[in-house]
Parts: sequence; structure tokens; C-alpha cells
Amino acid sequence: MSSINMVHLVIGDHHVVMDNGILKVTLSKPGGIVTGIRYNGIDNLLEVINEEDNRGIKGTNFKVIVEEEERVEISFTRKWNTSLIDQRVPLNIDIRYVMLGNSSGFYAYAIYEHLKEWPPFNLPQTRIYMAVGDNRQRHMPLPDDRVPPRGKELAFPEAVLLVNPVEPEFKGEVDDKYEYSCENRDLKVHGWICKKPGIGFWQITPSNEFRSGGPLKQNLTSHVGPITLAMFLSAHYAGEDMVLKFQSNEPWKKVFGPVFIYLNSLPNGTDTLHLWDDAKIQMMIEVQNWPYNFIASEDFPSSDQRGCLSGRLKVRDRYISEEDIVCGEEAHIGLAPPGCDIDMGEIVYEPPRDGPTLWEIGIPNRSAAEFYVPDPNPNYVNPLYLNHPDRFRQYGLWERYAELYPDGDLIYTIGVNDYTKDWFFAHVTRKTENDTYEETTWQIKFDLDNKIETANATFQLRIALATANAAQLEVRINDENGNAPLFNSGQIGHDNAIARHGIHGVYRLFNISIPGSLLVNGKTNTIFLTQANNTSPLQGFMYDYIRLEAPQIASHHIT
Repeated sequence: MSSINMVHLVIGDHHVVMDNGILKVTLSKPGGIVTGIRYNGIDNLLEVINEEDNRGIKGTNFKVIVEEEERVEISFTRKWNTSLIDQRVPLNIDIRYVMLGNSSGFYAYAIYEHLKEWPPFNLPQTRIYMAVGDNRQRHMPLPDDRVPPRGKELAFPEAVLLVNPVEPEFKGEVDDKYEYSCENRDLKVHGWICKKPGIGFWQITPSNEFRSGGPLKQNLTSHVGPITLAMFLSAHYAGEDMVLKFQSNEPWKKVFGPVFIYLNSLPNGTDTLHLWDDAKIQMMIEVQNWPYNFIASEDFPSSDQRGCLSGRLKVRDRYISEEDIVCGEEAHIGLAPPGCDIDMGEIVYEPPRDGPTLWEIGIPNRSAAEFYVPDPNPNYVNPLYLNHPDRFRQYGLWERYAELYPDGDLIYTIGVNDYTKDWFFAHVTRKTENDTYEETTWQIKFDLDNKIETANATFQLRIALATANAAQLEVRINDENGNAPLFNSGQIGHDNAIARHGIHGVYRLFNISIPGSLLVNGKTNTIFLTQANNTSPLQGFMYDYIRLEAPQIASHHIT
């Protein structure tokens, strides 16, 4: 049996040190800011230029929670009271750090509390500052490359064109933190690698239970420069719909984390990508160990305090399958209160459906990834995403629409066009010669079978949006110049997925009834889709899926 390294805790006047013989972590006292990580002979792996005052929330009180030979847990708290009403958000915050013996890393988590008698407030985001995937690995530019004159700011501050970088290989590329965003379901381990010496710095998130937005919610992985993020709450790719809003007389308490900061190393001359392979193995270990049994806070539910859910989810859509019910194999299920065992039995979901499908565009997967994503402007290229499944993460793709359709908007003919080649992934504005922007109207053309009766019938047009940003959708049938659209969404969305190189944000479904009197049998009909807001290049939406359903009484072949 191998011996276990003891964990030593040293408490000074202004700093606290946790040391297990593998690494030494120094934190400010009572602030709780990680100021130093000594590992593998390097005194401090952290960037020291970034001042402590620029590293987020700081504690005002320090306390030792656990001090044992094999485990140390320490707490940095900041209490709120009514005298701080104009200075801070009304939250009690407890930031915890845990170090175990023989562990090449340390754990961090936070406990937020809002008391019933405190005033209301909004919490748009919270996070901890500290290669994203197998196919998202690259040599990164330096922070100095982003500063003028080496870098030139583009449409928003996060995106910078590298015009004269320290390392010439990056010249002409775009550096933008949003290019490295990731969906929660895939965001289990990410970090940075140093080649000389060969050291990896990884942030491992073993569970999604404390994140907002579910498994498909996109989050940042890093800031520009070597800053790793553990995102807990975020309005990115969602806007106000995802902001946590607390009213007066609304108590709330939440544990965010723990996440694991993991360090590994290799001898010089070894392929440093082996560090990534090792980090993935450690990630699986952390996932298997969840929920952790060494967390001291009573607010973190242990295994015996957690419940069990069983059952089977099925989908019934008689126009999709001849079988009465199909399994919801790719569905995600969200759970809430802990501490109970529930057998749900069979849950049958019936998606919106009024009649058989006449035609459809796209795949109902809440993403626009299957549509046409153009090549990037050669002046704004990130080589990582050339010939890559996530080609949509290139900067400036919204500008390509006007270049591809300079004189007229997109026209899509059912049965002729292919949405993977002919349906632009984002319905955006068009920039004019006067540097203003104009609304754009797309057309869907389709023939209506003579056998389908239109008189006194109602067709259903279902338009699912994968994202929207300060946009307005108007729908007209066979009359582009009609003053009153059949449907008007009003202004919708603050997802900003277009600018942030995402392929989806908040899902929206519009069910639009079309009177049969507006359609013509035996001839070509046209649906006009207008994006009517036009003050910015980043206004628009992405379609997820569009379907036209015939009336139930129609004797039309079921697809």
C-alpha cells in the first residue's frame, strides 16, 4: 500500500498555503484569491501581471473548515447586510478550496445565499477564473499580440485581428474568445499546455448539475490570453431569458461546483499532447467519483441524500412513424429537488402536429449546424476551424451573406434546392454601399398538389428558430408587398450567437396557421420570410427547422 502525502496548511498574516508535496497553492487572506501555484519545480504557474483586484469577488473573512492529514478545506466568506445596499449584490458568498493528499490538483466551489428579507436582484453570470477537445487544439497567440499596434480591434472588443504578432505564424489571424465556446455536455475538461517544460493546467467539471441552461447551453472556456474559466451561470448565447432573477421575499441558496484544477507534467522532449490524454483519463475518474464524498459543506448533497429517477420517455408522432410510439433516445431530462426515489413509468411526449408533412427544411435538432456555412473571409481566418466540423466558429461569417447575395435575397425551391448547400445558416441584414443595413426577405417556393383541398382548410407552418438577436420575423404568403404580414414575431432575442460564433442559442417555436384561401392548387406558392430589423450587422436569427403540414383531412402521402 502506497503512503499518502500529508496535506500541510500554513496560515500567515496575508496569505494561506495548502501544500501536499505535489503542489503548493497560495491564496490571499482573507480575499481567497489564488495567487500562486508551485508545481514541478516552477515557483508560480500563474500570470502575475493580472492584479488581484481584477480577479473577481474577494472574501472578507477566513476560516479553516477541515484540517486533517489527508484533507484540508478552507473557506473565504463575504457577508451582506443592508448597509451595503448600494455597493454589492445582496448575497452571502462562501468560496471554498479543498486539497487532498496524493492529489495533483485542488478543488474549488462556492456557496451563494440570498435571504428572504433582502432586496431583489439579478445574477447574469458567475464563474471562477483559472485544448477544449480532441479536435480543438492549437498553439495560441500571446496576450501582447492583442494590444495595438500588434492587434486591431474588430466589430467588438473580444475579436482582434493580429496584424503584427510577436510570433509571425499568427499574422492575419483573428483572436477571439468566443471561437472556443463549448456546449455544457462536452465541457468536462479544458485547459492549457506549456511545452517547455511540459506542463498541463486543466479545469475539470465532473457534473452539469450546478450549471444553468442544461446540456446544450453554450459557455465560454477561456478569456483571451491564458485564462481558464469555470462558468456556472451565464447569459451568453441566451440573453435575458437565462438571467437569474430574484424577487423580494425570495430566499435562495446554491452550491456551484466543485470543479477540479488538475496539473500534470511530462519530461522534456515528450509529445506534450499526452498531457491532454492524461487529463481526459483524470476527467473520467472525477466523473465516476461524483458526487464527491469529501466535501464538508452540509449544502452539498452527499450520495445518500440524492434520489433516483426511473422510467421511460417515448415520443408519439403518427405522421413520422407507423409505430404508435418511438423511443426518445437523444432526449435530455432535467431534474430538480434532491432526496426522493421516483418511478415515472412511461412518459409519452406528443410534439405539435396537425397534419402530414408537405415539405420540410432542416433537421429538428435545435441547431442550424446542418445548413450552409460559408468559408471565412481570407482576412479573418482561424486555421483551427478550416476543414473542421465546427466551421461556423470563424469570425465574420455574417458578412458573407451580402457577398453571396449582393443583388437579391435567398430563394429556396422545395424539391430542387438542398438545404445543406443552398440555405444560408443565418438570416441576417445586408450591408449597403452607404454603410447602413437593410432588411432581407427569403423566399420558399413550393408546388401544391391539386389533390389537396384548400377551400375551408387550414395549413400549419411551423418555424423553429435556433437563435435570435434583436430580430423580427415577418411571414407573408404569396404577397411580398402585403402591408400586414400573416405573422409578426415582434422583436425577439438577445442571444448574440451570430457574433459569438455559435450555431444555436435559445430555441423558439412559432406555429402559424395558414388559411387555405391564401394558397393556390396546382401552382407554385411562395412563403416570404423577412428579417425586418436592420440597424446592425449582428441582428438576425438562425432557423432550426421549417415544416408545412397539410390539413388533417388531406389525402396526401404521409412522409
